[in-house]
Amino acid sequence: MNHFQYQGDQLFAEDVAVKDIVASVGSPVYIYSRATLVRHFKAMDDAFATLPHTICYSVKANSNLAVLRTFINLGGGVDIVSGGELYRALQAGADPAQIVYSGVGKRDDEIEYALHTGILMFNVESEQELERIDVIAGRLGKRAGIAIRVNPDVDPETHPYITTGLKKAKFGINIERALEQYGRAKEMANLEILGVDCHIGSQLTKVSPFVDAIRKLKRLISGVREMGIDLKYLDLGGGLGIQYHDEDPPLPSDYGTSITEETQDLGLHLIFEPGRNLVGNAGILVGTCLYTKRGEEKNFVIVDAGMNDLARPALYGSFHGVQAVQKNQDGVVTADIVGPICESGDFLAKDREVPNFKVGDLVAFMSAGAYGFTMSSNYNSRPRVAEVMVSGDRFEIVREREQVEDLVRGEKIPSFLN
Repeated sequence: MNHFQYQGDQLFAEDVAVKDIVASVGSPVYIYSRATLVRHFKAMDDAFATLPHTICYSVKANSNLAVLRTFINLGGGVDIVSGGELYRALQAGADPAQIVYSGVGKRDDEIEYALHTGILMFNVESEQELERIDVIAGRLGKRAGIAIRVNPDVDPETHPYITTGLKKAKFGINIERALEQYGRAKEMANLEILGVDCHIGSQLTKVSPFVDAIRKLKRLISGVREMGIDLKYLDLGGGLGIQYHDEDPPLPSDYGTSITEETQDLGLHLIFEPGRNLVGNAGILVGTCLYTKRGEEKNFVIVDAGMNDLARPALYGSFHGVQAVQKNQDGVVTADIVGPICESGDFLAKDREVPNFKVGDLVAFMSAGAYGFTMSSNYNSRPRVAEVMVSGDRFEIVREREQVEDLVRGEKIPSFLN
């Protein structure tokens, strides 16, 4: 469910016509619906109402401050994977005691920053990282809360680029070695073992892989407790999928029922790290048709948004629904929708039946709230687009459109070239 619907022949974001936003802000533009963000957060939060839990939004999915503040105001924490995301979370008003820090490549300065901030815990992804955190915490005179990210070798049956729980993945410590690492952590003076962490992948459309992972984790938890370690948290990551096209992912309530049944006897505070599930269908990217081109073998709709603005189709072959901002009666055409980037891989829809767009028409790419702007770049020296949030009948720019001057900010020509 989202709040991007037609009223008559016009696409609206909540109670605001999308064409009015573009007229005010320009094109391309990302548009987020606050009501959709709230609805999705509450659906996930309510799914675990019977258990102690914290919803720690995964910042990497969409790191805009307005998005973060929306979830923080609802009582959410955050899951971060960099020092930059920690800075963003704090700027948005996050409680450090509700921040968990994941990621395989934490630098020393990032670990120090997190320790000074007083985050809840690090999700430790390797044996060397465990040692590094202990050393840095000791140097700073602090104790670092940690959970070990366990790789349970469960196939999430999703795209290989977003599969994280198999033995061959770079993430986490293999479950067969995890107990040994808990034993090592117990002997480290500057660590406080708080929990067990697991994240098996993204865009999962079945509950069964989550259940399989939990059953493996329960055996590990039993072993850790036998070592005399008092665990407080079980972090189950995120990964619940959304509908982009014809997927049929489980509802948060169904997911919650299955997870609750498997974990209610553990006596642990659950942490969840949803990202895509909260923001994916809460955002769209709107572009303008610049040209149409009839080829001998293909038709093309050329728009002002490209792979630098929305990388997922080029990166994963991902599907985003395409809708006309203003419905027309000109039928449909099979075409590629492509952008201005000088790459053959620059497409937003490929071999698709889409509205028969004309020059100047506005084109909405749906379900673009997750991994849209946050993965965008300045490739081909294109300024990044504006972001807008809608609430009811109001909208505000929540990130200004970059200007060409921003492209060279921080650069300089060295003296030996003058």
